[in-house]
Amino acid sequence: MHIKKGMTVRVISGNNRGEEGKVLHVFPKKERVIVEGVNFIKRHTRPSQENPQGGIAEREGTLHVSNVMVVHDGSPTRIGYKKLENGFKVRIASKTGEEIN
Repeated sequence: MHIKKGMTVRVISGNNRGEEGKVLHVFPKKERVIVEGVNFIKRHTRPSQENPQGGIAEREGTLHVSNVMVVHDGSPTRIGYKKLENGFKVRIASKTGEEIN
């Protein structure tokens, strides 16, 4: 996957288009990510030991990877790959050609 935990991404389609946030969790098999502060869903919870009140809890839902784009130097960019002389592969920003950690 071209997106990793901790990266800053921008949502490029859907109801949350234009919002930015940090990637909290990545699900490679499902091709989905959870972005901080984006795509809130409501979850109805029963009273339990941890939450004796119960009620409605809001938390971030998942987004498909194709709906987010990596933000590098303040602007969204595609991710490309370049092979170095020593055989390692590094990720680069397609707009600037700079290496992405």
